[in-house]
Amino acid sequence: MIVAVASLTALLALSACAPEPADPAPSGSSSPSPSSSGSASATPEPSPSETSSAADDIALPAACEQIYSAAMLATLMAQAPPLNDPGVTMLSTQNAELLEIMGSGIPTIRCSWGGPSEFGLATNVSIIDAGQSAAILAAVQSSGLGCADYAGGTICRIEQKRLDFDDQEVAFGETHFLRGNGWVSTSWLNFAPEGYTEDIADTLWG
Repeated sequence: MIVAVASLTALLALSACAPEPADPAPSGSSSPSPSSSGSASATPEPSPSETSSAADDIALPAACEQIYSAAMLATLMAQAPPLNDPGVTMLSTQNAELLEIMGSGIPTIRCSWGGPSEFGLATNVSIIDAGQSAAILAAVQSSGLGCADYAGGTICRIEQKRLDFDDQEVAFGETHFLRGNGWVSTSWLNFAPEGYTEDIADTLWG
């Protein structure tokens, strides 16, 4: 299915949008491999989001279009159509601990951009409790993601690069945002729009 990135099979399980939790994926560590070059920077540890007040809570969006600003939605439709291609099964994280939480039955809406290829991204917006929020933050920090405070919550990200079988550079990564009862998780491959997760945070909590 993806010739150019056959070495990234575990990373590239692709999925369409559904207002329910994603299916569990094969287990495995999401920590950066020794051969990968991560861009996560060391930052002071932010405050866990479970200390947030109830005013930080959100309702689960009913449709993927509702998680973006009008400008970001237009950008995505122009640069990475279609939205929710049924052939896409990309997971919004490769971290085994996070996949376990995703598969536990938490309310989730899933959104993907791009077709089955070496280009696109997948995002989950999920509703979680305080304990799950703390566990997610601990898991991403232990996996080498750099975290910082943003918009009343915590944003964590990592970017890596590898060479595929054709010696072409492949860029991929993850971004997570936690605030109140909300968790936004995104995995991307060769497509990381500037301000993508920040736009979702500003739209849902703005």
